[in-house]
Amino acid sequence: MNVAEAQNTQVKEQDINQLLKVRREKLAALQEAGKDPFQITKYDQTHHTDDCKNLYDAHEKELLGDRKAPVTDGLDEAAAREVINNDYNERREIMDASPIEVSIAGRMMFKRVMGKASFCNIQDLKGNIQVYVARDAIGEEEYVDFKKSDIGDIYGVKGFLFRTKTGEVSIHAASMTLLSKSLQILPEKFHGLTDTDTRYRQRYVDLIMNAESKDTFIKRSKMINAIRRFLDTQNFMEVETPMLVANAGGAAARPFETHFNALDEDLRLRISLELYLKRLIVGGLERVYEIGRVFRNEGLDTRHNPEFTLMELYQAYTDYYGMMDLTENMFRTVAQEVLGTTKFMYGDVELDFGKPFERITMIDAVKKYAGVDFDAISSDEEAKAIAKEKHVEFEDHHKKGDILNLFFEEFCEDKLLQPTFVMDHPVEISPLTKRKPDKPDYVERFELFINGWEMCNAYSELNDPIDQRERFKAQDALADAGDEEANHTDEDFLNALEIGMAPTGGIGYGLDRLAMLLTNSPAIRDVLLFPTLKSIQ
Repeated sequence: MNVAEAQNTQVKEQDINQLLKVRREKLAALQEAGKDPFQITKYDQTHHTDDCKNLYDAHEKELLGDRKAPVTDGLDEAAAREVINNDYNERREIMDASPIEVSIAGRMMFKRVMGKASFCNIQDLKGNIQVYVARDAIGEEEYVDFKKSDIGDIYGVKGFLFRTKTGEVSIHAASMTLLSKSLQILPEKFHGLTDTDTRYRQRYVDLIMNAESKDTFIKRSKMINAIRRFLDTQNFMEVETPMLVANAGGAAARPFETHFNALDEDLRLRISLELYLKRLIVGGLERVYEIGRVFRNEGLDTRHNPEFTLMELYQAYTDYYGMMDLTENMFRTVAQEVLGTTKFMYGDVELDFGKPFERITMIDAVKKYAGVDFDAISSDEEAKAIAKEKHVEFEDHHKKGDILNLFFEEFCEDKLLQPTFVMDHPVEISPLTKRKPDKPDYVERFELFINGWEMCNAYSELNDPIDQRERFKAQDALADAGDEEANHTDEDFLNALEIGMAPTGGIGYGLDRLAMLLTNSPAIRDVLLFPTLKSIQ
């Protein structure tokens, strides 16, 4: 920064400090006059801004019908203006004879003072509306106070609706009540809040200044509600399971660790919902699901955040094919409810949830996109040799199934843009999944890929406690060798399986990624209200 830039920055900071000081002085004056806005505890809000506009449009149509605009052809400018003004006045007289009274509340985002009358713009949850504020309508003292207001102040407005000569539905204020004084300065209106780091750290300002951000989180909420409604129709029961656990299992991930002082025990934040939900299947709750936060001590990128929203569901007496059918129907239903369509854009790709989702095995996907047939590979050594030939990096302990998965990740994932179920994974990467009876090196598992992303992971659940114990042993060996993402033997879960678990289909969904798709958001942080960020020192 050169000297001139440093001086400009210093001047700007001084100006901002002065403006902040003035705001506090205004608050002090209000408090001194017995008008402290922070003493107000409630306000009678009868409508939101879009309700006002819709209500007026409907009322106007009812009273005016299909009344056409006046004809001004052939008239000079003055005569045309007189005809238009007369028509406007006639319309106003008809509408004002049966006024629509409203009471709204929201943040003032714009103000223009013009002597005895002013305009402002009030923004609430559903939009914004213009307000006409006249001294003679609200009273001189209230008008003086209004003129001293600042952008960002929160107001309650009572009045009646009308349409301006420019055609904008507005509120003619009868009273203006200051409900909260803004002591900070909002970003410049026309540029909004564009700095991404500030948007994430100060989401409250982002929601005020960026309508698209607010819309994203409204759609996310609608998505969650749509999922719950869909699962209600399928007779699923929503449950809650522990977040603090002794054994963080059910996924390949490094957990966060903590210490519980009261019991003097080390605990972990859950990385999955799986093992507790399966216990409920054992207990006879045939269809269960949970939507909740899980925590994985891993890196940050556009699709990963260390705490994220996972939904897992388990259904007794079905398999992974049943999970495919349920998932396809749910995704289609949710898109229709949230977006009003099953076709939508993500970036420059049109995604189509209306068509049947493609189904392909992992082996066939690798054969299709990498040109390697793992059915023709009979040993770990052959798999490693072909990996070297194709420049696929692997580790010494990897087996054939691990290398098949590495090939899939390298050559296939980014090709799967439209919804595609990738089926039948190798047993080496699926410690909790039932083997395929006719092909025991592979399991009844699928992952759904959309836009090259893994959207969910599903199994025909392993319910053989003897097989499960052996797979836990293999995971323990990996953990002993230094794999921080390996599972550990869970004796209580094994005990539950020994009591007996019905044949079960289970699935886990990354709901943040689905929200990204449905809101056309480029990064997971855009769909998390408060994403994980490095602390500012």
